[in-house]
Amino acid sequence: MKKVSIITAAYNSAQTIGDTIESVLKQTYQNIEHIIVDGASTDNTVEIVKNYGNKIAKIISEPDRGIYDAMNKGIQAATGDIIGILNSDDFFTSNDIVAEIVKTFEENNIDALYGDVHFVNPNDLKKCVRYYSSSIFRPTLFRYGFMPAHPSFYMTKSCYEKYGLYSTNYKIAADFDLLIRYLYKYRVSYKYVKKDFVTMRTGGASSQNINSRIVLNKEIITACKKYGIYTNMFLLSLKYIYKIFEFRR
Repeated sequence: MKKVSIITAAYNSAQTIGDTIESVLKQTYQNIEHIIVDGASTDNTVEIVKNYGNKIAKIISEPDRGIYDAMNKGIQAATGDIIGILNSDDFFTSNDIVAEIVKTFEENNIDALYGDVHFVNPNDLKKCVRYYSSSIFRPTLFRYGFMPAHPSFYMTKSCYEKYGLYSTNYKIAADFDLLIRYLYKYRVSYKYVKKDFVTMRTGGASSQNINSRIVLNKEIITACKKYGIYTNMFLLSLKYIYKIFEFRR
């Protein structure tokens, strides 16, 4: 059985990390390595994680340089064949996600895959407020700021070893940079899976306020330029028209 390493980056996540861990433990697929990378939390995040004992494969708790540095530490510590990210505010939408991921890798002989995610209000986890489908993604859409739903992205460890980790030069868009590198520059083989992988609480770093969106778009322009893709603020603004249709009453 292929081993799947799931990396959870956390910082002061005591209120939510239990949901994340429980959703991993409920997966029907058995060969999972769950690695928690904590940025020296000042609440009881680490105590909650330690209460799960050997159900957590590895716990790293030390100061870091932000979420992408934490993700890199987790990837470097991973021993799985396939690696994915499940952050401490998020949880798997159903119990068969990892099984579907492994099945798709085995049946298609691919380097990576991605699916869909949905967002919920932190006070009502059962009500979808936005559905993020990766179905329309094509590498040509990077210039408009589109990318596959990053929390649904899984890739082989060998690709990480060959093509590198997250760049810590970005505050918000290191995931965008990484996906351009893999899917556009190096053209790794991948497949879209029409399945809702992850439930995400609203309020992520890239969507907190107008300033964070400006920073995000500036970093997207930097990433696109780095890989020879022309874009500008006007082209990136077009994605917000599409995003309107992702929101649900």
